[in-house]
Amino acid sequence: MDIDRIIEMAWEDRTPFEAIKVQFDLTEAEVIELMRRTLKRSSFNRWRARVNSKTSLKHLNKRSDEITRFKCTRQRSISNNKISKR
Repeated sequence: MDIDRIIEMAWEDRTPFEAIKVQFDLTEAEVIELMRRTLKRSSFNRWRARVNSKTSLKHLNKRSDEITRFKCTRQRSISNNKISKR
């Protein structure tokens, strides 16, 4: 499992938990537990505050229907993301 990539995706504002589930088969609870184990306490708290903020798009049901992709158009070239472009 590529823990660094999961953490990177979890920190990205526009990458929903569903994208992590598709690529790594980890539920939201498993991602939270991974972040809790891996990050410093202050970093974890900051991440959770961001995820739970009203502006967070980490859940697909909070997103506009106009957003139809998991990532930015440059994401694959940046990180070799395994999810194919649509």
